[in-house]
Amino acid sequence: MSMKGLVLAALAAPLLIAAAPQDANTPPAENQALAHDIFRDIIAVHSVHDVGTKGVADILAKYFLDNGFAPEDVKLVPEDKYPHQVNLIVRLHGKGKGKPVMWICHMDVVEAKAEDWTMPPFQLTEKDGYFYGRGTSDMKDQDTAVAASLIRLKKEGYVPERDIIAAFTADEEVGLEQDGPAFLLREHRDLVDAGLVINPDGSSGEIVNGKKLDFGIETSQKTYVTYTMTVTNRGGHSSEPRPDNAIYELSNALVRLSKYRFPFKTNATTRLYFQRRADMLALAKSPVEVKAAARLSKDTALNAILHSTCVATMLRAGVQENALPARAEATIQCRIMPDETVASTKATLEKIAGDPKVAVTVPNDVVSGPESPPSPALLHSVEKVVHSMWPGKPVIPAMAAGASDSIFTRNAGIASYGISGAWEDINDVRAHGRDERRAVNSFYESIEFTYRLMKELGGG
Repeated sequence: MSMKGLVLAALAAPLLIAAAPQDANTPPAENQALAHDIFRDIIAVHSVHDVGTKGVADILAKYFLDNGFAPEDVKLVPEDKYPHQVNLIVRLHGKGKGKPVMWICHMDVVEAKAEDWTMPPFQLTEKDGYFYGRGTSDMKDQDTAVAASLIRLKKEGYVPERDIIAAFTADEEVGLEQDGPAFLLREHRDLVDAGLVINPDGSSGEIVNGKKLDFGIETSQKTYVTYTMTVTNRGGHSSEPRPDNAIYELSNALVRLSKYRFPFKTNATTRLYFQRRADMLALAKSPVEVKAAARLSKDTALNAILHSTCVATMLRAGVQENALPARAEATIQCRIMPDETVASTKATLEKIAGDPKVAVTVPNDVVSGPESPPSPALLHSVEKVVHSMWPGKPVIPAMAAGASDSIFTRNAGIASYGISGAWEDINDVRAHGRDERRAVNSFYESIEFTYRLMKELGGG
């Protein structure tokens, strides 16, 4: 997922936040009030990697227990090795007609420093039609939407055809050290053994210049792979320079990388995406029309879904200013297409470097997942809900250039789709950035959307 101020004076006490007026696209007042309280309470938790998700999981569990869920259906699941990284599994029982549908929602957030913000990052603040706070758009807003919707269904006595599961998970934002879905699928598959996964940390509606354009469903994502390019030699004294300077040799390889373009390609998701975007029909064909792809690739966002990308992001070299470097190392961050491999991309990087002294390695584990087919049945169900709230808005499958927990459920053989009811201004994305926010009306609409989608996919 990418990043893009307002000055508040005295914020000594929390502001009172009113629910949005109820209309056809927002939940009943009681559910809005519940959602607001959940949102307020979990935004206040500093659930970064070093602290963990236990605080958020405990709060959510209490809300479920206080609103009619039986203790056996509200399970706190920590991993012994990381006791503060706690997962929460909640189940709404159905009639057993089919495998469950499961929502996965991570509870952790990236760090936010108060000195960098114009308001307290770990306090829910309402101003000028927005909720501000770390996690308001990634993704405690959607944690709230899923929790409030499940509680509403429970209170209404709704019994779906199949179980509905909500997995509130740990540690999505930091590597693979203790990723919640990976842990649950490995150690507690019985709790999360679903037939379909919805991940609200995925696509949503796009807003440009204040206008709602289209609604995305993320059906695949590129594989996140970090490579290291390294040049080593014997080093020496800076008073006696030699041609085999590790920094220069590595720099030459990086310049070649900067000029390289991976071949354009599409898959089932991106072909359907381009087909439904009338201005991009040329790319709905297979094989790709290279001239059309080259023209559209000048747009950074489109370029990211047209082929694999690799970019240098970090450099390390030398130990002292008067010594020739014995080692120069660059971190190369790649997002490769779902059908490409780590090994083939490594071979491409070695070819680009064009120098046997440049070693290319993969320092970390890599998890890849297949494309979830953009099935007509799922598209129809999502379109039905979208059009009930925003008539006429096109629903478009999308491939994410970033990464999400869907990669673990896909890798486990469960079709997984990124679907959020929150509309996003694509020119003002603040997830991971300063003064993160979510429009108040979008927050409440996303709760209503989640409720309707749960009923549509749960059946009954």
